[in-house]
Amino acid sequence: MNTRNTKFLAAAALLGLTAVASACGNSNNDTNAAASPESTPSASAPATESASPSPSESASPSAASGNGETLTVYLNDFDEIIKPMFEEATGYKLELVTGNGAEIMSRIEAEKGNPHWDVVWMDAMPSIEGLNKAGQLLDGYTPDNAANLTDFAKQFVPANQAYYPTGAHAASVIVYNTKEFDEASAPKTWKDLADPKFKGAIGMADPAVAAPAYPFVSWFFQDQGMDGGKSYFESVLKNGAHVYPKNPNVASALTGGEIKAAALQESNAYSLKNGGEPIGIIWPEEGAPASVRVAAIQKDTKHADAAKAFVNFLLDPAVQQQLIDQGEESYFEPSVTGATPKADREPNAKLVAAEASWASEHEAEIKQWFADNSVQ
Repeated sequence: MNTRNTKFLAAAALLGLTAVASACGNSNNDTNAAASPESTPSASAPATESASPSPSESASPSAASGNGETLTVYLNDFDEIIKPMFEEATGYKLELVTGNGAEIMSRIEAEKGNPHWDVVWMDAMPSIEGLNKAGQLLDGYTPDNAANLTDFAKQFVPANQAYYPTGAHAASVIVYNTKEFDEASAPKTWKDLADPKFKGAIGMADPAVAAPAYPFVSWFFQDQGMDGGKSYFESVLKNGAHVYPKNPNVASALTGGEIKAAALQESNAYSLKNGGEPIGIIWPEEGAPASVRVAAIQKDTKHADAAKAFVNFLLDPAVQQQLIDQGEESYFEPSVTGATPKADREPNAKLVAAEASWASEHEAEIKQWFADNSVQ
């Protein structure tokens, strides 16, 4: 089968994950996991669709006392915009550490005895639930703006209130090259990825590397059971599916003609289409597995007030609207009322998600299974 990752990459990504899992019983940003002392809005960010309101005062209850205190945030997206937004609104300073899901989680594991982070904010809810189970998160607090959470988002807040959802996007939708398929002949369901008529034509991201890719596959494993999930993805892989490290690699393979269709994270999908690529997007009727972006605070942070202000800031409808209007990963369902998704996003988008505790419990096993079966 065709693949672009190696056993070494998968093993490296799994090393940190396995340690996290054992202690208790993760387009991603493509930069390396290194501190980013400055971050300015990217010139390539999508144009604002509507004038975003300024973040409300309720987003930053400690704004007046920020006094330049520096908060360290580990994240995999929105580094191009969140720093100036938060600093201007609150008076706090941000130091950003960026990387893909595997890089960030490996770094957190390596620092477990001496954490350098105050907040982690990623679309990797199962991995962050693993940190919760390991007792590494501050819990038992309720941001003022949690009152804005939608009914859909409320289900992702754990009982101990250790993290809060800031949005959810399709970890994968089905995309296809319109020069190769029309809407009638393109794959329409997840089952179609294993159909022999699409043999060798499909691509997907590696769940051991790309933060949204694990929430994608974990839904199948919980929905169909571990054996059923393995059977399904075994049939997909035996059908010649190409496995790439991250979603941008999948997108490049699709536009470059290496594959004809793919399971692709939704912001990547819409970016291709809006960029003029011959791409069609299908939201399967059975639902698109969701990657939920959550924010959590390190339990021993010395900057608890600033950290809580940051989480509260992310739950402000005006902030989420600005992320949608101006952010690079702007296609997502906001977690709060008062923010509106992109106008060209599927209005009837159906998101489904594996339960966070279950997905966290089985994360190491599922990722190891992919490492063993997607690399020959």
